[in-house]
Amino acid sequence: MIAVSRRDGRVRIALLADDVLREFWIWDPARPDGVGDLYTGRIEAVMPALAGRFVELGSLSGFLPDSAGGKTLSEGTFATFTVTRAPQGDKGPRLAVASAPPADRPGLLRRGPGPLLDLCARHPAEPLAIDDYALIAELRPALEGRMRFDAAAFDPVLEDEVAGLCEFSGPLPMGAVMHITPAPAATLIDIDSKGASGVSALALNTAILPEIARQIVLRNLSGGILIDFAGMKPAARAKLAPPLRAALATDPLQPELLGFSHLGFAELSRRRIRPPLHEVLTR
Repeated sequence: MIAVSRRDGRVRIALLADDVLREFWIWDPARPDGVGDLYTGRIEAVMPALAGRFVELGSLSGFLPDSAGGKTLSEGTFATFTVTRAPQGDKGPRLAVASAPPADRPGLLRRGPGPLLDLCARHPAEPLAIDDYALIAELRPALEGRMRFDAAAFDPVLEDEVAGLCEFSGPLPMGAVMHITPAPAATLIDIDSKGASGVSALALNTAILPEIARQIVLRNLSGGILIDFAGMKPAARAKLAPPLRAALATDPLQPELLGFSHLGFAELSRRRIRPPLHEVLTR
């Protein structure tokens, strides 16, 4: 089921499977993240050192990698572009060449679907429970037949779990705790095992892997992710690689385990498409 709740203009979106929260998104229609937007753009500059091109989109600029269709476009060329990654910090959106005909000047042609319609497209059999009649009316052209009104779409249990996602610490199985520290270059997940007892470090860290993977998805952590496991010597942490890969296998973005650093950190790479939850909450 997909539970949807509108509050103060923002739409909260929860994907639940057997009453377990699997994905969580916040959608602000007044401030969309831009993913999926279609633009007419003009190539501003060709940057061989960056293997791409800067593109004027009207009110903003984006970056078109050569691998996303940019190799044949020269400076001054007009084309249509789709936003494939939301802006990050002072960086503009990431782009790919689209097939639609361009307009006669740079600018927005069409907004992307937003995280709610994107989630519904990825889970076409899931019904929606929505606590706002006006939102149901707005979504009817795209989701007719899948929606029902439910004033308690976000019940108290779901509200409590969602509130916990706003914190940078969270409980893990066996009394462990995860602490999350985001930075521009990477996100560090530090595991504190002080509350755990009577179990080996390997057993503890193996047991918490599924919940770590779930929290990465719920918080949409992306880019470089470092995990500092608890109580194991750096050389021994490689034993966690197979169960960690298995835990990450259900992630819709298919993150990659790159290995373990000399300090023993597990190094993950997870595609950034939409902004992580902590960035959305601080807008």
